[in-house]
Amino acid sequence: MSTVRLRDYQPSDMDAILRLWDEVRHEGVEPVYALAEVLASCEKDHAVVALHDEHVVGVAVARAAHDQGWIVFLAVTAAARGAGIAGSLLAALEQRMAPQGLTRLSILVPDAQQQHGALTKAGFQDRAHLSYFEREIPVKQRELTALRELGGRILPRDLWGSIAGMQAEKELLERRLVLPLADPALAEQFGVEPPRSIVLFGPPGTGKTTFAKAVASRLQWPFVEVFPSRLAHGPQGLAGGLRETFATIAELDHVIVFIDEVEEIAAQRGGEPPSAMQGVTNELLKIIPAFRDAPGRLLICATNFIRALDDAFLRHGRFDYVIPIGLPDAAARAAIWSRYIPDSVEGEVDLAQLVASSDGYSPADIEFAARSASQAALEQSVFGAPGAGIRGPSTDDYLTAIARTRATVSPEVASEFREDIAALART
Repeated sequence: MSTVRLRDYQPSDMDAILRLWDEVRHEGVEPVYALAEVLASCEKDHAVVALHDEHVVGVAVARAAHDQGWIVFLAVTAAARGAGIAGSLLAALEQRMAPQGLTRLSILVPDAQQQHGALTKAGFQDRAHLSYFEREIPVKQRELTALRELGGRILPRDLWGSIAGMQAEKELLERRLVLPLADPALAEQFGVEPPRSIVLFGPPGTGKTTFAKAVASRLQWPFVEVFPSRLAHGPQGLAGGLRETFATIAELDHVIVFIDEVEEIAAQRGGEPPSAMQGVTNELLKIIPAFRDAPGRLLICATNFIRALDDAFLRHGRFDYVIPIGLPDAAARAAIWSRYIPDSVEGEVDLAQLVASSDGYSPADIEFAARSASQAALEQSVFGAPGAGIRGPSTDDYLTAIARTRATVSPEVASEFREDIAALART
């Protein structure tokens, strides 16, 4: 199914909700909650609808009771099932309800209703033969203040699966990070110490930030990005800002902390007289061991210029892994292109040509070229020769866009990256 949009329920959606209710009942399923209760919760509690071509194709309605959220109605039209809409609706409900301090989201499902697969994929667990499902909300009420102060958030659950291609990198991160962090008891059984801090390095635009967010999404831990440039303008200065930020982070039970372009605050020290930034580097070097002392947290630092980092910063004991994130190979480029080619022209575009022509392009380069081709095709259809008709982007549109897109990573940078892998990577 093409793009589905989610938004909050509006009173004008009532007729669509009634149609969904009737459709569920015509399939032989009697909803757990009465229609009056569902409509009341739509108006007073939490309700999210899914739209396809501006038509409502799904709805999720919930209410809060003490520290628990209850889903009172979840339905997707028969034509829209199998597209992951139910999972997206559930994730949207959780994002809206978590700030109320809820600790779990639960749903009672009639035995005849075929939603068990969607619920288990969305992280719910079947607690009994009554088909009672619940999902833990990862942030407790006492942590909400700290998380808001830090500008952190819980990311959608599907980011990991949305990364196109890059299978080697995903598998490495799944094995080294996600597995031991998600199940520390199993890791302990095998004598594995879950990682506490890692470095992702590689050329610009290769997806380091995306992978950091995907790990947080996969674990369903809060994601906090630290921006040194913002801290530098605070009253305590950058070093003091770092201390205060990590003291607040310590209040969270679980957290992924992300620092991008870490070379800005951890560059090689030296020179006379010492620069002001050397004090910041020293402060960061003291913060990392203290951060590593507590379980349930992971520091991810990313850099485009790993050779610029201070030698002491990368040593064993501070970072468990130093992982390269490089340019996508042919299989990954094919997956990335497929993500941006509209369904309407999927069978008409020569994907192999696009993959071959974009060798050396980063995921960000491919995204830019794909969107440029789509924009060019749209403008040609609307403003082109009369009678030309409406058409989607063609292979030529994409090839033209590729030719006009300058690759972010030069051959020289790519060569230096390979040298850095040999010299500095620890996987």
